[in-house]
Amino acid sequence: MKTAALGIQHLLAMYAGAILVPLIVGGALGLTSEQLTYLVAIDILMCGVATILQVVSNRFFGIGLPVVLGCTFTAVGPMIAIGGQYGISAIYGAILVSGLFVIVISTFFGKLVRFFPPVVTGTVVTVIGITLIPVAINNMGGGQGASDFGSISNISLSFGTLFFIILMYRFTEGFIRSISILLGIIAGTVVAAFIGKVDFSSVTEASVFHMVEPFYFGMPTFEWSAIVTMILVAMVSLVESTGVYFALGDMTEEKLKEADLSKGYRAEGLAILLGGIFNAFPYTAFSQNVGLMHMTGVKSRKVILVTGIMLITLGFIPKIAALTTIIPSAVLGGAMIAMFGMVIAQGIKMLSSVIANSAENSMIVACSVGMGLGVTVVPELFAQLPQSIQILTSNGIVAGSVTAITLNIIFNMTPSPARKTVTVLQEKEA
Repeated sequence: MKTAALGIQHLLAMYAGAILVPLIVGGALGLTSEQLTYLVAIDILMCGVATILQVVSNRFFGIGLPVVLGCTFTAVGPMIAIGGQYGISAIYGAILVSGLFVIVISTFFGKLVRFFPPVVTGTVVTVIGITLIPVAINNMGGGQGASDFGSISNISLSFGTLFFIILMYRFTEGFIRSISILLGIIAGTVVAAFIGKVDFSSVTEASVFHMVEPFYFGMPTFEWSAIVTMILVAMVSLVESTGVYFALGDMTEEKLKEADLSKGYRAEGLAILLGGIFNAFPYTAFSQNVGLMHMTGVKSRKVILVTGIMLITLGFIPKIAALTTIIPSAVLGGAMIAMFGMVIAQGIKMLSSVIANSAENSMIVACSVGMGLGVTVVPELFAQLPQSIQILTSNGIVAGSVTAITLNIIFNMTPSPARKTVTVLQEKEA
């Protein structure tokens, strides 16, 4: 019973993050309530599969640490952009190829990490949060194109949800604090139901049990620019996961070897590949569950295995998935402000030391964040470029990421005249 209770804690800690991605992407792509229910259900199920792939270690895959995997927010903006330009089939074609790519490079990805130091990953995380804020603001008003957009009821619900989350975060601690966003969504939805803004038809129409279906949204299609975008997303996610692996290694007092990291990357690649086949999402290690382990002091793989089994079980029950689709857009918007704001705060935290230590890093961050935000606000900037590459240039996350990677190579990985002069002087002094 204790193991099951701890497993439920981990499920609740990651649940809001897990369901928000399909709700945001599915809403942006205009999916029906039935399709959205399937998308949420298969995502929950695949979170469980991805988690078990990591926890149950063998000679081929799985890092063997108590790590929980969930869909990455890094992919939200790119998936919406790909779906808007090429259709949903291109999203899953790109995810499939990116999963295969991660599996192929898993053996030597450790050598590529040098291209993703904190100045790059921190910038990417910051840009992700910034570029997702407009999605949250649109939802706060009731959803883009809604007939009652910006109505008093929508504004009240969104700010009420946000205020509730802030109160929970301020006046609670421990586990309750870690699920404050989930509790805020529940509270906001309950209030919305009382004022008649919740439609339960999707829940009543959903079946109690269903079987998962490969390529539910149709056979995948392959667009090279979409594929490059998702490979970049996968690389950034691997870097984020690497940080989680080392944090968990310290907590569990296990010294990670290069082979362990390779198996961890390979498990993520398999999870991404399966996500493409079953029309789910790219997956990455969830840091919020690391925080929960730190709070409870329980670092057992058995607990995380139970969490994975619970997630898989829930994924076969569409009625539970349908419950998430009744959440009003305004309530989601209030929760998104908090969640995406935390993403920005995490990025700033990662950048705080590297900016202070280097003027070059300040320039990297300045140009990359500026490019990411600017392209998000004015995507027409590159409208004259060939349409096949506009998906790389008109997406703020991708534009900011490519800028950060390029400038890091220029400033920190190539020799500069100043560095040569310092080196010569040091050699003369010696």
